[in-house]
Amino acid sequence: MMRIWYDACTGKHIRYGVAIAKRFRKNGHDVVFTTRAHPDTVSLAKLLGEDPVVLGKYAPSSLSNRLEESAKRMVALTQLFKDNVPDVALAHQSVELCRVAFGLGIPIVLTADTPHAEAVNRLTVPLAKVLVTSEAIPNRFYKHYGAQEIVQFRGVDEVAWIKDFKPLQSFEFKAPTIVVRQMETRASYALGQEDDSVVLARKLTALGNVLFISRYDRTCKEGLIVGEEFTDSASVVADAAMVVSAGGTISREAALQGVPSIVVSGIGKTYVNTYLARKGFPLFISTADKAINLAKGLIGKRYDVRSKLAKLESPIDIIEKTALQAGRSKAIKG
Repeated sequence: MMRIWYDACTGKHIRYGVAIAKRFRKNGHDVVFTTRAHPDTVSLAKLLGEDPVVLGKYAPSSLSNRLEESAKRMVALTQLFKDNVPDVALAHQSVELCRVAFGLGIPIVLTADTPHAEAVNRLTVPLAKVLVTSEAIPNRFYKHYGAQEIVQFRGVDEVAWIKDFKPLQSFEFKAPTIVVRQMETRASYALGQEDDSVVLARKLTALGNVLFISRYDRTCKEGLIVGEEFTDSASVVADAAMVVSAGGTISREAALQGVPSIVVSGIGKTYVNTYLARKGFPLFISTADKAINLAKGLIGKRYDVRSKLAKLESPIDIIEKTALQAGRSKAIKG
């Protein structure tokens, strides 16, 4: 039996981590699941039946706050593990996990799908023993950041939880309802970019009801439906007529379930989004000014993607195999 540490920093990390933790626990391993206070993490973990150790918080108001909170969190994680070091550490590029695990001599296995996230890549990729990525992303991008070993899989990260997905929340929408996910304005790679999410969402009301999923501000917005509480993205898109976002997880969660999804920002034109589009999933990359006309032709359509989804590979198998090899390697060296 091995002791596995998984650290989740965002809602996507929670979803990914729960899928990974279930596999390891099923096979008799001990999993320590940590996270930080964040608008999506604790609520989603609770919905998924996970009870993580919550250490630190997301504080993106300034660069100094980011650094201070990251430092505090590293100290807390070090204290948690100093007397009982895990065999291997896993994360979707958690900066704090990488710094702490490297310092404690714990082999690190990372997943990654955002080559444009320069700051996070520089702080995490060089410290990982193995990087597990989609075949959509050319190896040269992470080699540029100092990746030691890259293992690829035939799919995208979201396949890990969408392949056998059953919605955990139900929504009584008045058809048709378009889900619009706000741009991640506080991510380091998005700093300085203009957020037109609300403007676009209001234009889309000409086609139906619009559910606006805000990142941080859940106050009322005229003409839009704004959830006052946490909304599980994977569940809400299952009932939607369409998804429009700046790109990212919710777009792929929708497309993998056969729901048309439009990505409208420059950062949305990623390798993984383009990969799914080329494989025939209903993920469409557009500009904000052309999104309305595109949406008119897509709204309400449902695509049968079951056979396409079956051909994609869940990364869980590779993550499990890679992590166990890394843990055994540490034991042999120890």
